[in-house]
Amino acid sequence: MTAITIIVGVVLAVVGAAIGYFTGKGSTKSEVEKIEAQAKADAEKKLADAKASAEKIIADASRNAENTKKDKMLEAKEHWLQLKTKHESEVVERNKKVVEKENQVKQQQQDANNKLAEASRKEKDLDQLRDNLNKQLEVVNTKKEQLEKSHETFVKKLEQISALSKEEAKTELLESLRKETETSALGMMKEIVDTAKVNANKEAKKIIIQSIQRTAAENAIENTVSVFNLDSDEMKGQIIGREGRNIRALEAATGCEFVVDDTPEAMIISGYDPIRREIARLSLQRLVTDGRIHPARIEEVVAKTKKQLEDHIREIGERTAIDLGIQGLHPELVRYVGRMRFRSSYGQNLLQHSREVANLCATMAAELGLNPKLAKRAGLLHDIGKVPDEESELSHALLGAKLCEKYGEHPAVINAVGAHHDEMEMKYVISPIVQACDAISGARPGARREIMEGYLQRIKDLENLAQGFDGVEKAYAIQAGRELRVIVEADKVDDKNSEEISFAIAQKIEKEMVYPGQVKVTVIREKRSVNVAK
Repeated sequence: MTAITIIVGVVLAVVGAAIGYFTGKGSTKSEVEKIEAQAKADAEKKLADAKASAEKIIADASRNAENTKKDKMLEAKEHWLQLKTKHESEVVERNKKVVEKENQVKQQQQDANNKLAEASRKEKDLDQLRDNLNKQLEVVNTKKEQLEKSHETFVKKLEQISALSKEEAKTELLESLRKETETSALGMMKEIVDTAKVNANKEAKKIIIQSIQRTAAENAIENTVSVFNLDSDEMKGQIIGREGRNIRALEAATGCEFVVDDTPEAMIISGYDPIRREIARLSLQRLVTDGRIHPARIEEVVAKTKKQLEDHIREIGERTAIDLGIQGLHPELVRYVGRMRFRSSYGQNLLQHSREVANLCATMAAELGLNPKLAKRAGLLHDIGKVPDEESELSHALLGAKLCEKYGEHPAVINAVGAHHDEMEMKYVISPIVQACDAISGARPGARREIMEGYLQRIKDLENLAQGFDGVEKAYAIQAGRELRVIVEADKVDDKNSEEISFAIAQKIEKEMVYPGQVKVTVIREKRSVNVAK
């Protein structure tokens, strides 16, 4: 109704404005009345339209309100139903949990009752067992008393029969046992002595074999003698000097023996210390080059050579440590490593052997997931006891361990050095690695009777010799040169030719090569047919 009132007010205002307009213009009364009537009619019409529109709006609003009310009621009912369903499900779940808890409590109560019943049953069983044990104990005590009485009776009867007292019988029995024990002990002692003799013979043979190896002709000459070449035999007299004073001064200063014989343009320097022998050789070379040879000059040159060789030894040790990637070595240990260059063992250069063992140890330690640097360090130092400044009664392994301990090496390195010949107990994992690698380097074919370069050259010569035959495709020297495996072309060589090639290669190796032991020649001929399915 408010909207209708507003519309009526607007119409009346329009009418009033129109009347005022026309009055101001001087219009007649009839015109004004007509206008009023027209305006009234328009107003009534608009009023009617407004009423109809208002009623329609009201009806639409009522209808919308009713629809909204119904929707809200439906939503409310649906929400209520959801809450009810949720509540019911929660109630069901809660009831279910309560039932489960009740069942658990009942089960626990049942278990407790069962355990209580079991405990009561066990207690009854224990009581019965205790009663039985007590009865059995009483029976045992009774039987023990009866046995003691029977024993006393039996002893008395034995004493009457044997006419010996208890103490006398015991003494006689002990004497019999003593004699039997002495007889058995003598037999055991004899067996032990025989075993000891057998082992002693083995050890003696081992020591003799080692001694023979150390003093074998080809190695002894290499290890104890150096040949000094001269430009002419006239230098021999100058080296000897008047009444032999020059050569005596050389021997006194160097500690080596100088042998001058009929060998043309050469003389021999003999000595078991390789460093002294090297000092003697270098000193003699400088004296011969300088031409001034007399006792005072000899002492001066030998002193300078000793100092320069010592510097050279340190340089060799430092270069070796750098090549192997070993850091932090004590300067004295570096010097000992350099001294290895002038020491050989069983014909194998000690420094080359130690470098080889170090590399083998690093490789093996890396394969086993251990510290390769520590293993390489122990491998390099394992024979350090062979090059001491002074002679020692200790073995080279124990002396090497002592030196490593003195100069602050790692305990694992010390143990590996001392235990690589089983003279100490192995306490670290790298100790057996060093021992194994030392054996590999020293015992492999081609290691100790020739230097590494000669060994590799012999292997290469074997392969080249075999590849010089017609029909040979490939040749491989295996097992450190003790077997030559030759692969021939199947199209060019038949089975009969294979045998001939094998025999011819073996004959040529015998005639043209120098090698230890035997070389087995194996010729392999095989035919392969290969096709590809696409």
